[in-house]
Amino acid sequence: MKIKLVHIDDDLGKAWKKEFSMQKDVEIIKEDITKVKCDAVVSPANSFGFMDGSLDYVLSERFGWHLQEQLQKQIQESDEGELLVGKSITLETGDAEVPFLISAPTMRVPMNFNIATSVNPYLAMKAILIACKNNDAINSVSIPGLCTGCGRMPHHIAAHQMYLAYEEIILGKKRIFKEFGDAQRFQYKLRPLQGVFVISQDFVSFVYGINKAANLSR
Repeated sequence: MKIKLVHIDDDLGKAWKKEFSMQKDVEIIKEDITKVKCDAVVSPANSFGFMDGSLDYVLSERFGWHLQEQLQKQIQESDEGELLVGKSITLETGDAEVPFLISAPTMRVPMNFNIATSVNPYLAMKAILIACKNNDAINSVSIPGLCTGCGRMPHHIAAHQMYLAYEEIILGKKRIFKEFGDAQRFQYKLRPLQGVFVISQDFVSFVYGINKAANLSR
């Protein structure tokens, strides 16, 4: 299967090249993703199938707004009533050049709150690659940056998470954690330096609270 990582931001392209440079089945392309010929294109949407913003709006304009209606209908009829991050739905577009669209949410609702510190690109990338592997008609897929737009995740972290998902699903390096500590260490690997930032921020807030209380008691 050919994986096309499509960007218009040079920094994202550089981050992908650093992670995927040794992988011959991965092509990094600077282009409008709607103009890239492939079997499937990815919509990094949300859990309720809204496709009227950001990249999803462009995809809706390209392939037709009926896709949003079909997606939302399938989501509403599902047991969960939403498409969870880490899951996907594949739709037929009716387009000869790009016959499928894979909706793989990178966030529950369209917002950037807490997305930049999440593991959502890893979960979404796994869902995308699993959908492709399970569909014999998909031999090439175009994937945009995951969580790098509205989600505002730093490009190098998103690229790293996407690679770890690729490593697991495509290269077969499935991770088996024998104890809690192993799973915890992998979580830190998905979000390098994020834990340090959160601790530091909490510590600053803690110190600020103490100082404020001391001032009030004077």
